[in-house]
Amino acid sequence: MLIALNKPYGVLCQFTDRSVPPRPTLAAYVALKDVYPAGRLDFDSEGLLLLTDDGALAHRLTDPRHKQDKTYLVQVEGVPDAAALARLRNGVELSDGPTLPARVRALDAAPDWLWPRDPPVRFRKSVPDSFIELTIREGRNRQVRRMTAAVGLPTLRLVRVAVGEHRLTGLAPGQWRHANP
Repeated sequence: MLIALNKPYGVLCQFTDRSVPPRPTLAAYVALKDVYPAGRLDFDSEGLLLLTDDGALAHRLTDPRHKQDKTYLVQVEGVPDAAALARLRNGVELSDGPTLPARVRALDAAPDWLWPRDPPVRFRKSVPDSFIELTIREGRNRQVRRMTAAVGLPTLRLVRVAVGEHRLTGLAPGQWRHANP
């Protein structure tokens, strides 16, 4: 079984939390037994999360050797110039080594389908923000955030829109559907 979930902002990518007070978890959105995330999204990231009860499928979806594309809509502080986009396309040097080249494009505005985030992203009159679409084939810890920061474009909002052939299309935050494995 494979489930596609639109993980809301501020939700842990697990089913339990031992923190005091406890933080929201996937259990508030998916009541199915024995499904587990195939990959992760940070607490402050949102979008497509795949869950499965099939260990081999989870491995195929997450193992770097299978090179599944992961596409993100990224709201960044600042306006990307050609040099910043070229650095992302060529791979950037991070503290744990260089990244693989990424596919990236600047967007004129936020897509029409994008829901408002709760709480809203901070707004500063003196600092513009913009959106890029970024596709990577790795899955290092907070990689997209570290990549955009490395080129001078700190991430304000991060929404995963696709993993391989699986898309977020049509799912509101907190909604899920069965997907074809």
